Amino acid sequence: MQTRTLGTTGPQTSVLGLGCMGMSALYGDTDRAESIATLHAALEAGVTLLDTGDFYGMGHNELLIGEALRGVPAATREKALISVKFGALRTVEGAFSGYDGRPEAVKNFAAYSLQRLGTDHIDIYRIARLDPAVPIEETVGAIAELVEAGHVRHIGLSEVGADSLRRAAAVAPISDLQIEYSLISRGIEDEILPTARELGIGITAYGVLARGLISGHWQRDRALAANDFRGMSPRFQGENLDHNLDLVDALRKIAEQKGVSVAQTSIAWVLSRGEDIVPLIGARRRDRLAEALGAMEITLDADDLAAIERAVPAGAAAGDRYPAEQMARLDS
Repeated sequence: MQTRTLGTTGPQTSVLGLGCMGMSALYGDTDRAESIATLHAALEAGVTLLDTGDFYGMGHNELLIGEALRGVPAATREKALISVKFGALRTVEGAFSGYDGRPEAVKNFAAYSLQRLGTDHIDIYRIARLDPAVPIEETVGAIAELVEAGHVRHIGLSEVGADSLRRAAAVAPISDLQIEYSLISRGIEDEILPTARELGIGITAYGVLARGLISGHWQRDRALAANDFRGMSPRFQGENLDHNLDLVDALRKIAEQKGVSVAQTSIAWVLSRGEDIVPLIGARRRDRLAEALGAMEITLDADDLAAIERAVPAGAAAGDRYPAEQMARLDS
């Protein structure tokens, strides 16, 4: 397994991480046994970074990861790094109702996560979205106190803009910024990515397959379950979907010429953007995991990258990343 280091102060991790959200929530029904098997397969393949959130399935995802880690050899468990997002507030019905970055809330969230995960420390801890009512200095300062106490190893951030990056880094060392980055989500390239590099902050890129949209497996007539949030995502709607799948068809031609899959090409493109970027793959099944891991063997040369740029130029996607209400909550 190839490795990369998260920023100048963060841990060394596998070149690909596993995003675990879909094993518990937001992508329709889940299969617990297959989720555990996929987690085990990832760890056996050398994947060390597991990304979760305490609000994924209202704690279900952390419990799932804890269960999976109890079923692996001690040496494998020792290598595993757990990244946890916190702060998202949920209703009984599952709706999101804001974010809480108050210092006392930060420590409360951490206590519950440690219990559910069955561990004595969290490797990387980050607020899921900036709380507009709490200065980021206070939130990061509270995580820094958890680091001093030994409950957290590294401080991360999620979906914040360049100014917030600078303010946070002035308080304590930041290992990485978790943010959406893919062929059709390239907004970080203008200001956020250069700022992160200036500050020595790594990038953990989620959504590298745009929630399956650019995986090569999405069908135009696919019916979504009521509990699949992609049914409300602008990029999966009507003419937007048709336009975006046309982009995928163009990308497919390049992938076929190289004898690889569309998903592998999409992941390899993110890998090619810099040694400071670690893509998170959201595989929920072992076959999808195996496909994604194959991206590590792909080299995209200058001609490949130019062809990909022509097929899917920056800003080519139709529709926003999230519905308008959620877009308004993004500091990034």
